[in-house]
Amino acid sequence: MKVLVTGASGFLGGHLVDGALRAGHEVRALVRPTSDLSYLATLPDVELAYGDLGDADSLREAVKGVDVVHHSAARVEEHGTRAQFTEENIGGTTRLLTAARQAGAQRFVFISSPSALMGRSDGDRLDIDESTPYPDRWHNLYSETKAIAERRVLAADRPGFTTLSLRPRGIWGPRDHSGFVPRMVGKMLTGNLPDLSGGKRVLVSLCHCDNAVEAALRAAEAPAERVGGRAYFIADQEQTDLWAFLATLAGLFGGRPPTRRIPPLVRDALVEAIELLWLIPPLAASRQRPLSRYTVALLTRSTTYRTAAAERDFGYVPVTDQETGLARLLEWVQSIGGAEEFARPGH
Repeated sequence: MKVLVTGASGFLGGHLVDGALRAGHEVRALVRPTSDLSYLATLPDVELAYGDLGDADSLREAVKGVDVVHHSAARVEEHGTRAQFTEENIGGTTRLLTAARQAGAQRFVFISSPSALMGRSDGDRLDIDESTPYPDRWHNLYSETKAIAERRVLAADRPGFTTLSLRPRGIWGPRDHSGFVPRMVGKMLTGNLPDLSGGKRVLVSLCHCDNAVEAALRAAEAPAERVGGRAYFIADQEQTDLWAFLATLAGLFGGRPPTRRIPPLVRDALVEAIELLWLIPPLAASRQRPLSRYTVALLTRSTTYRTAAAERDFGYVPVTDQETGLARLLEWVQSIGGAEEFARPGH
Protein backbone atom coordinates (compact mmCIF):
# COMPACT_ATOMS: atom_id res chain seq x y z
CA MET A 1 0.00 0.00 0.00
CA LYS A 2 0.95 3.63 -0.24
CA VAL A 3 0.76 5.33 3.14
CA LEU A 4 0.99 8.90 4.35
CA VAL A 5 2.40 9.55 7.81
CA THR A 6 1.87 12.88 9.54
CA GLY A 7 4.14 13.87 12.40
CA ALA A 8 6.82 11.84 10.62
CA SER A 9 9.68 14.03 11.86
CA GLY A 10 8.61 13.37 15.45
CA PHE A 11 8.97 10.44 17.80
CA LEU A 12 6.04 8.13 17.08
CA GLY A 13 5.66 9.32 13.49
CA GLY A 14 9.27 8.40 12.75
CA HIS A 15 8.71 4.91 14.12
CA LEU A 16 5.53 4.61 12.04
CA VAL A 17 7.61 5.41 8.97
CA ASP A 18 10.11 2.70 9.94
CA GLY A 19 7.36 0.15 10.52
CA ALA A 20 5.59 0.88 7.25
CA LEU A 21 8.86 0.53 5.34
CA ARG A 22 9.61 -2.79 7.04
CA ALA A 23 6.13 -3.97 6.05
CA GLY A 24 6.94 -3.22 2.40
CA HIS A 25 4.70 -0.19 1.97
CA GLU A 26 5.48 2.93 -0.05
CA VAL A 27 5.81 5.78 2.44
CA ARG A 28 5.15 9.47 2.03
CA ALA A 29 5.85 11.75 5.01
CA LEU A 30 4.09 15.06 5.57
CA VAL A 31 6.69 17.50 6.87
CA ARG A 32 7.05 21.23 7.32
CA PRO A 33 9.91 23.08 5.63
CA THR A 34 11.16 23.83 9.15
CA SER A 35 10.94 20.22 10.40
CA ASP A 36 14.03 18.42 11.66
CA LEU A 37 14.63 15.98 8.81
CA SER A 38 17.93 14.57 10.07
CA TYR A 39 16.48 11.10 10.60
CA LEU A 40 14.12 10.96 7.63
CA ALA A 41 17.03 12.03 5.40
CA THR A 42 18.71 8.71 6.21
CA LEU A 43 15.75 6.81 4.70
CA PRO A 44 16.11 7.02 0.90
CA ASP A 45 12.82 5.21 0.25
CA VAL A 46 10.70 7.88 1.94
CA GLU A 47 8.98 10.52 -0.19
CA LEU A 48 8.72 13.90 1.50
CA ALA A 49 5.57 15.98 1.06
CA TYR A 50 6.09 19.52 2.28
CA GLY A 51 3.01 21.04 3.80
CA ASP A 52 1.10 21.85 6.93
CA LEU A 53 -2.13 20.74 8.58
CA GLY A 54 -3.28 24.34 8.34
CA ASP A 55 -2.81 24.42 4.55
CA ALA A 56 -5.62 22.56 2.79
CA ASP A 57 -3.93 22.81 -0.62
CA SER A 58 -0.78 21.10 0.65
CA LEU A 59 -2.90 18.36 2.25
CA ARG A 60 -4.68 17.68 -1.04
CA GLU A 61 -1.28 17.22 -2.69
CA ALA A 62 0.00 15.03 0.15
CA VAL A 63 -2.87 12.52 -0.02
CA LYS A 64 -2.88 12.01 -3.81
CA GLY A 65 -2.60 8.31 -4.59
CA VAL A 66 -2.50 7.33 -0.92
CA ASP A 67 -4.30 4.23 0.37
CA VAL A 68 -3.83 4.75 4.12
CA VAL A 69 -3.27 7.83 6.29
CA HIS A 70 -1.59 7.45 9.68
CA HIS A 71 -2.29 10.75 11.42
CA SER A 72 0.00 11.16 14.43
CA ALA A 73 0.72 14.90 14.29
CA ALA A 74 -0.80 16.98 17.09
CA ARG A 75 -0.20 19.85 19.44
CA VAL A 76 0.72 18.00 22.63
CA GLU A 77 2.12 20.70 24.92
CA GLU A 78 0.03 21.96 27.80
CA HIS A 79 0.66 25.62 27.04
CA GLY A 80 -1.11 27.45 24.26
CA THR A 81 -4.38 29.24 23.58
CA ARG A 82 -7.71 27.57 22.89
CA ALA A 83 -7.48 28.91 19.34
CA GLN A 84 -4.10 27.20 18.82
CA PHE A 85 -5.28 23.83 20.13
CA THR A 86 -8.53 24.05 18.19
CA GLU A 87 -6.76 24.95 14.96
CA GLU A 88 -4.05 22.30 15.18
CA ASN A 89 -5.81 19.34 16.76
CA ILE A 90 -9.37 19.77 15.47
CA GLY A 91 -9.02 21.93 12.37
CA GLY A 92 -5.95 20.12 11.08
CA THR A 93 -7.51 16.71 11.57
CA THR A 94 -10.75 17.78 9.88
CA ARG A 95 -8.91 19.19 6.86
CA LEU A 96 -6.81 16.03 6.53
CA LEU A 97 -9.92 13.82 6.81
CA THR A 98 -11.65 15.77 4.06
CA ALA A 99 -8.61 15.70 1.77
CA ALA A 100 -8.06 11.97 2.30
CA ARG A 101 -11.70 11.06 1.61
CA GLN A 102 -11.89 13.23 -1.51
CA ALA A 103 -8.62 11.77 -2.83
CA GLY A 104 -9.91 8.21 -2.53
CA ALA A 105 -7.90 7.00 0.46
CA GLN A 106 -9.38 3.82 1.87
CA ARG A 107 -8.36 4.10 5.52
CA PHE A 108 -7.65 6.80 8.09
CA VAL A 109 -5.86 5.73 11.29
CA PHE A 110 -5.97 8.46 13.91
CA ILE A 111 -3.45 8.38 16.77
CA SER A 112 -5.49 9.61 19.70
CA SER A 113 -4.76 9.35 23.43
CA PRO A 114 -6.41 7.93 26.56
CA SER A 115 -6.15 11.50 27.83
CA ALA A 116 -9.27 12.15 25.75
CA LEU A 117 -11.11 10.01 28.34
CA MET A 118 -9.53 11.58 31.46
CA GLY A 119 -12.03 13.61 33.44
CA ARG A 120 -11.25 16.26 36.03
CA SER A 121 -13.08 14.38 38.77
CA ASP A 122 -11.89 10.84 37.99
CA GLY A 123 -10.20 8.71 40.61
CA ASP A 124 -8.33 5.44 40.11
CA ARG A 125 -9.61 3.41 37.15
CA LEU A 126 -8.26 -0.10 36.55
CA ASP A 127 -8.76 -2.25 33.46
CA ILE A 128 -11.12 0.15 31.74
CA ASP A 129 -12.29 -0.56 28.21
CA GLU A 130 -13.72 1.31 25.26
CA SER A 131 -17.18 1.52 26.81
CA THR A 132 -15.80 4.33 29.02
CA PRO A 133 -17.55 7.58 28.03
CA TYR A 134 -15.96 10.92 27.32
CA PRO A 135 -15.92 13.18 30.39
CA ASP A 136 -17.88 16.38 30.84
CA ARG A 137 -14.75 18.31 31.85
CA TRP A 138 -11.18 17.67 30.80
CA HIS A 139 -7.92 18.54 32.53
CA ASN A 140 -6.56 20.67 29.70
CA LEU A 141 -7.03 21.84 26.14
CA TYR A 142 -4.93 19.02 24.74
CA SER A 143 -7.25 16.35 26.17
CA GLU A 144 -10.40 18.22 25.15
CA THR A 145 -9.35 18.88 21.57
CA LYS A 146 -8.05 15.33 21.08
CA ALA A 147 -11.45 14.04 22.21
CA ILE A 148 -13.29 16.31 19.78
CA ALA A 149 -10.94 15.38 16.92
CA GLU A 150 -11.36 11.68 17.70
CA ARG A 151 -15.13 11.93 17.57
CA ARG A 152 -14.92 13.66 14.18
CA VAL A 153 -12.67 10.91 12.87
CA LEU A 154 -15.01 8.15 14.04
CA ALA A 155 -18.08 9.95 12.67
CA ALA A 156 -16.41 10.19 9.24
CA ASP A 157 -16.42 6.40 8.75
CA ARG A 158 -18.15 5.46 5.48
CA PRO A 159 -18.25 2.50 3.10
CA GLY A 160 -14.98 2.71 1.17
CA PHE A 161 -13.46 5.15 3.69
CA THR A 162 -12.73 3.37 6.96
CA THR A 163 -11.79 5.54 9.92
CA LEU A 164 -10.63 4.42 13.35
CA SER A 165 -8.76 5.71 16.38
CA LEU A 166 -5.95 4.23 18.45
CA ARG A 167 -5.29 5.37 22.02
CA PRO A 168 -1.73 4.35 23.02
CA ARG A 169 -0.93 5.30 26.61
CA GLY A 170 2.39 6.87 27.65
CA ILE A 171 4.38 6.11 24.49
CA TRP A 172 8.06 5.54 25.22
CA GLY A 173 11.19 4.21 23.52
CA PRO A 174 14.25 5.26 21.50
CA ARG A 175 14.41 8.60 19.66
CA ASP A 176 12.08 10.32 22.13
CA HIS A 177 13.43 13.63 23.48
CA SER A 178 10.26 15.34 24.70
CA GLY A 179 7.85 12.71 26.03
CA PHE A 180 7.08 11.45 29.50
CA VAL A 181 10.24 9.36 30.00
CA PRO A 182 12.87 11.94 28.99
CA ARG A 183 11.06 14.63 31.00
CA MET A 184 11.09 12.47 34.12
CA VAL A 185 14.72 11.45 33.55
CA GLY A 186 15.67 15.11 33.14
CA LYS A 187 14.10 15.98 36.48
CA MET A 188 15.80 13.06 38.20
CA LEU A 189 19.20 13.99 36.75
CA THR A 190 18.93 17.31 38.56
CA GLY A 191 17.24 15.86 41.65
CA ASN A 192 14.11 17.91 40.96
CA LEU A 193 11.48 15.18 40.92
CA PRO A 194 9.76 14.83 44.29
CA ASP A 195 7.59 11.85 45.14
CA LEU A 196 4.05 13.11 44.58
CA SER A 197 2.38 9.76 45.21
CA GLY A 198 1.54 10.41 48.86
CA GLY A 199 2.80 6.92 49.64
CA LYS A 200 0.23 5.34 47.36
CA ARG A 201 1.05 2.62 44.82
CA VAL A 202 0.17 3.94 41.36
CA LEU A 203 -0.48 1.36 38.65
CA VAL A 204 -0.48 2.55 35.03
CA SER A 205 -0.45 1.29 31.47
CA LEU A 206 2.38 2.41 29.21
CA CYS A 207 2.94 1.74 25.50
CA HIS A 208 6.33 1.10 23.90
CA CYS A 209 6.66 2.72 20.47
CA ASP A 210 7.07 -0.71 18.83
CA ASN A 211 3.70 -1.77 20.20
CA ALA A 212 1.98 1.43 19.04
CA VAL A 213 3.38 0.89 15.54
CA GLU A 214 2.34 -2.76 15.53
CA ALA A 215 -1.21 -1.73 16.39
CA ALA A 216 -1.33 0.97 13.69
CA LEU A 217 -0.07 -1.34 10.94
CA ARG A 218 -2.45 -4.14 11.90
CA ALA A 219 -5.41 -1.77 12.18
CA ALA A 220 -4.65 -0.38 8.71
CA GLU A 221 -5.21 -3.82 7.19
CA ALA A 222 -8.04 -5.17 9.36
CA PRO A 223 -11.47 -5.81 7.79
CA ALA A 224 -13.41 -2.55 7.58
CA GLU A 225 -16.53 -4.09 9.11
CA ARG A 226 -14.55 -4.87 12.28
CA VAL A 227 -12.73 -1.61 12.89
CA GLY A 228 -14.67 1.13 11.08
CA GLY A 229 -15.80 3.94 13.38
CA ARG A 230 -14.20 2.38 16.47
CA ALA A 231 -11.59 3.49 19.00
CA TYR A 232 -9.08 1.17 20.68
CA PHE A 233 -6.85 1.34 23.73
CA ILE A 234 -3.28 0.20 23.01
CA ALA A 235 -0.84 -0.65 25.79
CA ASP A 236 2.09 -2.80 26.80
CA GLN A 237 1.36 -6.20 28.27
CA GLU A 238 2.64 -5.17 31.71
CA GLN A 239 0.85 -3.09 34.28
CA THR A 240 3.51 -0.75 35.65
CA ASP A 241 4.10 0.38 39.21
CA LEU A 242 4.80 3.96 38.15
CA TRP A 243 7.02 5.18 40.98
CA ALA A 244 9.03 1.94 41.00
CA PHE A 245 9.47 2.37 37.24
CA LEU A 246 10.76 5.90 37.76
CA ALA A 247 13.26 4.59 40.31
CA THR A 248 14.39 2.03 37.74
CA LEU A 249 14.91 4.80 35.18
CA ALA A 250 16.94 6.77 37.73
CA GLY A 251 19.17 3.75 38.25
CA LEU A 252 19.64 3.19 34.51
CA PHE A 253 20.51 6.78 33.70
CA GLY A 254 22.33 7.98 36.79
CA GLY A 255 19.59 10.15 38.22
CA ARG A 256 18.35 10.61 41.75
CA PRO A 257 15.18 8.57 42.38
CA PRO A 258 12.23 10.50 43.80
CA THR A 259 12.35 10.11 47.59
CA ARG A 260 11.39 13.54 48.93
CA ARG A 261 7.67 13.22 49.50
CA ILE A 262 5.28 16.14 49.23
CA PRO A 263 2.12 15.60 51.32
CA PRO A 264 -1.01 15.42 49.15
CA LEU A 265 -2.61 18.48 50.78
CA VAL A 266 0.50 20.57 50.09
CA ARG A 267 0.77 19.16 46.56
CA ASP A 268 -2.85 19.93 45.73
CA ALA A 269 -2.69 23.44 47.19
CA LEU A 270 0.44 24.15 45.14
CA VAL A 271 -1.19 22.89 41.96
CA GLU A 272 -4.30 25.02 42.51
CA ALA A 273 -2.14 28.12 43.04
CA ILE A 274 -0.23 27.42 39.82
CA GLU A 275 -3.44 26.82 37.87
CA LEU A 276 -4.85 30.12 39.11
CA LEU A 277 -1.67 31.93 38.10
CA TRP A 278 -1.80 30.33 34.66
CA LEU A 279 -5.21 31.87 34.02
CA ILE A 280 -3.21 34.95 33.04
CA PRO A 281 -3.36 34.76 29.21
CA PRO A 282 0.31 35.53 28.43
CA LEU A 283 1.47 32.79 30.81
CA ALA A 284 -1.09 30.27 29.56
CA ALA A 285 -0.17 30.94 25.94
CA SER A 286 3.60 30.79 26.17
CA ARG A 287 4.87 29.04 29.29
CA GLN A 288 4.67 25.43 30.41
CA ARG A 289 3.29 25.05 33.93
CA PRO A 290 5.89 23.79 36.44
CA LEU A 291 3.13 21.52 37.73
CA SER A 292 -0.46 21.03 36.58
CA ARG A 293 -3.62 19.14 37.51
CA TYR A 294 -3.08 17.00 34.42
CA THR A 295 0.49 16.05 35.38
CA VAL A 296 -0.49 15.31 38.95
CA ALA A 297 -3.35 13.11 37.70
CA LEU A 298 -0.96 11.17 35.47
CA LEU A 299 1.47 10.66 38.36
CA THR A 300 -0.97 9.89 41.17
CA ARG A 301 -3.99 8.11 39.69
CA SER A 302 -3.90 4.40 38.93
CA THR A 303 -5.17 4.04 35.36
CA THR A 304 -4.84 0.87 33.30
CA TYR A 305 -6.46 -0.09 30.02
CA ARG A 306 -7.72 -3.32 28.52
CA THR A 307 -6.59 -4.13 24.99
CA ALA A 308 -8.98 -7.04 24.41
CA ALA A 309 -10.88 -5.16 21.69
CA ALA A 310 -7.70 -4.54 19.69
CA GLU A 311 -6.72 -8.19 20.13
CA ARG A 312 -10.15 -9.33 18.94
CA ASP A 313 -10.61 -6.98 15.99
CA PHE A 314 -7.14 -6.83 14.44
CA GLY A 315 -4.94 -9.29 16.30
CA TYR A 316 -2.97 -6.79 18.36
CA VAL A 317 -0.35 -8.43 20.56
CA PRO A 318 2.50 -6.41 22.16
CA VAL A 319 5.75 -7.22 20.34
CA THR A 320 8.16 -5.58 22.82
CA ASP A 321 8.09 -6.27 26.55
CA GLN A 322 9.19 -3.73 29.12
CA GLU A 323 12.49 -5.41 29.97
CA THR A 324 13.52 -5.55 26.31
CA GLY A 325 12.30 -2.00 25.74
CA LEU A 326 14.37 -0.66 28.63
CA ALA A 327 17.48 -2.45 27.37
CA ARG A 328 17.03 -0.97 23.89
CA LEU A 329 16.34 2.47 25.32
CA LEU A 330 19.54 2.33 27.37
CA GLU A 331 21.52 1.22 24.32
CA TRP A 332 20.15 4.11 22.26
CA VAL A 333 20.76 6.68 25.03
CA GLN A 334 24.37 5.54 25.26
CA SER A 335 24.70 5.82 21.48
CA ILE A 336 23.70 9.51 21.49
CA GLY A 337 26.05 10.55 24.28
CA GLY A 338 24.25 9.72 27.50
CA ALA A 339 21.27 10.70 29.62
CA GLU A 340 21.96 14.45 29.59
CA GLU A 341 21.59 14.46 25.79
CA PHE A 342 18.49 12.25 26.01
CA ALA A 343 16.74 14.60 28.40
CA ARG A 344 17.99 17.91 26.99
CA PRO A 345 14.96 20.22 26.56
CA GLY A 346 14.27 21.48 23.09
CA HIS A 347 16.43 18.81 21.43
